[in-house]
Amino acid sequence: MSSPILDFSHLTPDERIELAEQLWDSLPVAEQQPTQPVLDELRRRRAALEADGNPGEPWDLVVKEIGERGA
Repeated sequence: MSSPILDFSHLTPDERIELAEQLWDSLPVAEQQPTQPVLDELRRRRAALEADGNPGEPWDLVVKEIGERGA
C-alpha cells in the first residue's frame, strides 16, 4: 500500500468529515452526479427491495444491538 498523499491523522473525526464535505462541495456539479453503473446498481437494489418487501431492521435497533455487543 502506498503512502497517503496528505496526512490527516491530526484531525478529529468531526474535522475529517467537515474536510470531506468541503472537498465534495468543491467539485463541479457535473462531477457529483452518479455514474451509469451506480444508477444501474441502485435500480437493481430498489427492484430487489420491492420484490422482497423486507426493508431490514430500523437503524435505531441496529445501533442499539451493536452497542449491546460492545458492552
